[in-house]
Amino acid sequence: MEPAGSVGAATGRRPKIMLIEDDRDLVAMCDAYLTRSGFLVEIAPDAGTANATLTRQRVDLVVLDLGLPDGDGLDLLRSLRQGEGALPVIVVTGRGEEADRVVGLELGADDYLVKPFFLRELVARIRAVLRRSGTDVPSPTVIHLGGLVIDTGAHVIRAAGEPIELTPREYALLEFLATTPGRVYSREQLLSNVWESSVQWQAQATVDEHVYRIRRKLTSAGVEIPRITTVRGFGYRLDT
Repeated sequence: MEPAGSVGAATGRRPKIMLIEDDRDLVAMCDAYLTRSGFLVEIAPDAGTANATLTRQRVDLVVLDLGLPDGDGLDLLRSLRQGEGALPVIVVTGRGEEADRVVGLELGADDYLVKPFFLRELVARIRAVLRRSGTDVPSPTVIHLGGLVIDTGAHVIRAAGEPIELTPREYALLEFLATTPGRVYSREQLLSNVWESSVQWQAQATVDEHVYRIRRKLTSAGVEIPRITTVRGFGYRLDT
């Protein structure tokens, strides 16, 4: 039996992703989400750390922020793409200009994401690039949290072996919170990552209503842990 808070073991070697990014909040979210998605994660806050780490160990793909504190990420991209067997690279940046995207792709980046981005989209892009490079991609994970078992491949949540009937959006919200238990998300962040929307198009009360429905269904299924906790003035977190 898997211990509470564990992720089902993936078959074969887990691909290692290097995340070169200095935004600590973004790194924490990406690290947790990628780990829950079956990847190993190596973090480098700057180009110097990345270069030093890459001389010591092998990674399968690099997620690179172009705006690094110790130099332009484009210079690092050039070095990563030199020679045979160059590392696959996904460029991530806050710069939305077309010129940056074009230069990054011309230098050999395999894909490009502009901040803010959805964590699910990042994982999907990583999986696609790894497949193209011939690297085995981890199977969807099974998350064990207290009285819940979340099968991210089948999109099914069970308690005591019985499925809990959730709408697709309720499932997506609970799965997202389950990828980073203990982390607080604002309603704006949940709208962005779960609804792929914003307060401009969707009311924050939408999040509150879905949380209420999930809580009610978990209670009816006899699930006490994990629970969705309201953090006043901030948002919600999943406690285990």
